[in-house]
Amino acid sequence: MPVFTRFRQSSQPDIPGDESETEGEERAEGVTAAVGTPATGPRLAHLRAWRTRHPRAARVLRLTTTAVAAVLVLGALLLPNTLPAVEPDRFARIPAEAVAGAVVTLVLPRRPRLVAAVLYGLGLTALTTVNLLDMGFNEYLGRGFNAALDWDLLPDAQAYVEDTLGRGVATAAAVGAVLLVLLVAAVMVAATIRLSDVLARHRPRATKGALLAGTAWVTCSALGLTLFGGPIASERGAGALRVHAQRTVESLRDEAAFVEQSKADTFGNTPPGQLLPDLRGKDVIFTFIESYGRSAVEDPIMAPGVDRTLDTSTESLAKAGFHARSGWLTSATYGGSSWLGHSTTMSGLWIDNQRRYRTVTAGDHLTLTKTFQKTGAWDTVGVMPGVQKGWPEEKWYGLDKLYDAFDLGYRGPKFSWSTMPDQYALEAFQRRVHGKKRDKPLMSFVILTSSHQPWAPIPKTVGWDELGDGSVFDAIQKSGKKAADIITDTTESRQEYGKSIQYSVTSLTQWLERYGTDDTVLVFLGDHQPIARVSGNRASRDVPVSIVAKDPKVLDKVADWNWTEGLKPGRDAPVWKMSAFRDRFLRAFGSTPHPSAG
Repeated sequence: MPVFTRFRQSSQPDIPGDESETEGEERAEGVTAAVGTPATGPRLAHLRAWRTRHPRAARVLRLTTTAVAAVLVLGALLLPNTLPAVEPDRFARIPAEAVAGAVVTLVLPRRPRLVAAVLYGLGLTALTTVNLLDMGFNEYLGRGFNAALDWDLLPDAQAYVEDTLGRGVATAAAVGAVLLVLLVAAVMVAATIRLSDVLARHRPRATKGALLAGTAWVTCSALGLTLFGGPIASERGAGALRVHAQRTVESLRDEAAFVEQSKADTFGNTPPGQLLPDLRGKDVIFTFIESYGRSAVEDPIMAPGVDRTLDTSTESLAKAGFHARSGWLTSATYGGSSWLGHSTTMSGLWIDNQRRYRTVTAGDHLTLTKTFQKTGAWDTVGVMPGVQKGWPEEKWYGLDKLYDAFDLGYRGPKFSWSTMPDQYALEAFQRRVHGKKRDKPLMSFVILTSSHQPWAPIPKTVGWDELGDGSVFDAIQKSGKKAADIITDTTESRQEYGKSIQYSVTSLTQWLERYGTDDTVLVFLGDHQPIARVSGNRASRDVPVSIVAKDPKVLDKVADWNWTEGLKPGRDAPVWKMSAFRDRFLRAFGSTPHPSAG
């Protein structure tokens, strides 16, 4: 009967007043006991007995729980979305969302109040989740998370972790991420319920507090008062969710507009005979060096070694009869998603997200590589040691034959994410493709991977005649640094990144010295800058691009580009958007525009 009486009392509507905290908790316990399992009653009775025996400890526990709940809620509302911004002064604010939540709690009866508290807690969970995702994306890709576009990247991220740190770590990370979200949800909901109960039990004082906090917020907002360089009146939580909602809507609109944009093509109707007439008879090689960005050439930590390599390679190539011109391209991506840089350069369209990539590769927009195939004057091949599964984009790029990670005969060890060293991939390209006699010249699309993060272990250059099946790299891989040892160390990551670029550039230029001919034309560039932790939080998106050839007529065709002589572009060299390269290249080598309608 006492339990039933408590249950009936707790079912009545809330009556405004200053209930004691103890009475309120006993009512809640009565409800739980009445509807819970038989074992719940004895536990609650034991808890009440403990609280009676230790009133001071019980009071400290209640106050501590309430304080922790308040800290969690305020922390979630004020949490920045970038790691550098997570400073104590960022939490010295008055969040409007907290004031609004308190007001709603004070006017609602018990059951709607409970529902509102749960929803508020779930909202804080969503806010915390997107803030953490923003932190990760800003740290690695130099931009915030996009809910409309970026879910497709999460499997790629897991695959990267698996290749870098092992399947066990990747699985643990995926499970840990799910558990973390569930834990945040449970903790936030518990915190909001706790605070709503406390506010309801102390309604008169809570009403005065909410009024004071609201007045302070309005005053600070109206006067523009700041503290530690930021506004005291904060709308950080609502603002963050609003930004993500706007970003999602804009992305969906952009997708529809891009579908129409991709249908128009300056050279879409150009007859084969009017494409690239000034390159006929040349072996043309387009090569991307992974993560080869402007920071490698200009950053004070990485640049000294990379610049020496570029200068030395320029001199060595000159001795072999090759000369180069270099400039800058602004990449469509940053820190990762290399395929966006590849497709932007080759299509002449700005492809900066996965949906644009899927849209354009599903169509027939003419790529620079496909123009060579369309002429009928070249054989076209792709060499992609990073591809380890089916790659339907092969047709879109216009490749007669694709050599992936399993087609190059490599029997050595992987170097973290990279399936094989660049030097081996280039030598295999020479043996299996470039060095063979053929009726037509060759257009090659080569993607080098040794400079892919995490830049440990890094291959070392060996004698070209010693490469064999790649087993020579076993000892080098075993003696190299471990990814786990540098992946969280910014300074060491930058140093090792620089070394990886030196290795890739050296491999490519030595290959050209060794196997290049009077008819070889090499175009090589970076796909994007390295991750923000290495390139810097305010680094540009620029990447170096170079054209190398023996025939002076080739470089004469691009003389009006005003690029820098040699492999190292000058600081004042022209900077173009990566999407501008296709049309400039086609025009430079004699192609006649015949647009296709959008």
